[in-house]
Amino acid sequence: MKLCRIHHAAYRCKDAKQTVDWYVKHLDMKFLLAIAEDQVPSTHSDDPYMHVFLDAGNGNVLAFFELPNAPAMGRDENTPDWVQHIAFELENLEMLEQSKARLEAAGISVLGITDHTIFRSIYFFDPNGHRLELAVNTGTPEMYQKLDQVKWDMLEEWSRTRRAPKHAVWMHQKEFER
Repeated sequence: MKLCRIHHAAYRCKDAKQTVDWYVKHLDMKFLLAIAEDQVPSTHSDDPYMHVFLDAGNGNVLAFFELPNAPAMGRDENTPDWVQHIAFELENLEMLEQSKARLEAAGISVLGITDHTIFRSIYFFDPNGHRLELAVNTGTPEMYQKLDQVKWDMLEEWSRTRRAPKHAVWMHQKEFER
């Protein structure tokens, strides 16, 4: 099997219209498609829904389901809110800085700009409580090569010890020169 790409990633939303309006306004996404049914095609359950699709750039599609008959939307309370997120890539640091200013001007609380050595990013929440990230790659080819060379060793060590391997500790050392 050879996958082509992600067709779409789907999440739940509290209000489909509010969600579409928010993503169009704040992230400049294009509203692509809406599908509404009274019966779920895959399970044949009687469960009306609105399924909306947004263009996240380069053929990537972000989708949401509004489920009016389901219990109120929550989140996995056993997982920290920083773990599950959707990250979108921007072209450059200037766009990241402009996006941060634009979001803050709209009253959206933004964390960052966070320096991850190989990328910089900001974090914020959509109206459904989904954590979002805007990121700009800043690493050099040498940095990515160093990380590529240790990825399997790091994964194996983590699998055995459940402790953070130190193969790429250089990424988070303040004295690291770029």
